[in-house]
Amino acid sequence: MSMLIRTAAVPAPERFEFWRSSVSEMFVPLRADTTRPDHFDGRLRGFELGALRAAEVAATSHVVRRTDALIARADPGHYKIGVQLSGYCLLGQDGREAALVPGDLTIYDTTRPYTLAFDDAYRQLVLMIPRRLLHLPADAVAGITATRISGRQGVGALLSPFLVQLAGHLDELDGPGSVRLGDNIVDLLVTLLAERLDVGAPTADSRRRALLFRVRAYIERHLDDPDLCPDDIAAAHFISSRQLYKIFQEEGTTVSMWIKQRRLEHCRRDLRDPLQLNRPVSVIAARWGFVDAAHFSRLFKAAYGASPREYRVTVSGG
Repeated sequence: MSMLIRTAAVPAPERFEFWRSSVSEMFVPLRADTTRPDHFDGRLRGFELGALRAAEVAATSHVVRRTDALIARADPGHYKIGVQLSGYCLLGQDGREAALVPGDLTIYDTTRPYTLAFDDAYRQLVLMIPRRLLHLPADAVAGITATRISGRQGVGALLSPFLVQLAGHLDELDGPGSVRLGDNIVDLLVTLLAERLDVGAPTADSRRRALLFRVRAYIERHLDDPDLCPDDIAAAHFISSRQLYKIFQEEGTTVSMWIKQRRLEHCRRDLRDPLQLNRPVSVIAARWGFVDAAHFSRLFKAAYGASPREYRVTVSGG
């Protein structure tokens, strides 16, 4: 899906309302205000890269608000990443404010109120991601919303230039590789945010989160092993099985459920990958640790409402 919005094609008195409704359709329902609606100018190019929605937004001064009432009306449960391309942005959420200049990044959550203020003309890349795809503790991410992530140091210095370049080439991404690119971008964002979550003096909670990240990374590296089990994971991290169960219980899940969910998600990604259309379903399942094809098919259908083959036909349009 792609979307192109230009307010210049709309009569001046109708431009700002057209902008507000179009942006709400692209992202989530929003309230927008400006002191000069008749002089407003905005342009948006939006694209879907698999499960990732990306948009380059350029406009004159205005304020955007996501309110409790709008959240109650429609809440898809997404995170949004803002990458400032030009101009200035002030984001407020969860009692914090992030002042962004070109190259900076930030994260905010559509399930809670936020405000975006642009006091002059600006350009911004906005990435909207289903919360489930980040695979980071929601309570931990809530602690870094509306914080400025510099594009000039750490992982931010590596990722920011890439995302800035992405904004300039969105028109070229409408092809088979766009789904794979979207998945890779999500993985890079997880790396960036995980680094951000580790910043600061170590506390009992930060040590627990760090252990959880290491365990999840270990699981990701060993998903292809059908014999992967909690006891082996605990031993690899020099902790007891009981401690391992506890850190996952605090996240509202179990070790086994997490392994199953990650395997299913990887299989789902491969099944919608145009470059893997000729790969048998059983091979994809085995690649991610499912040795029993029939069992895999039942799990997949229970999770996504369609068998692996039905899902592949639906997303490929075949």
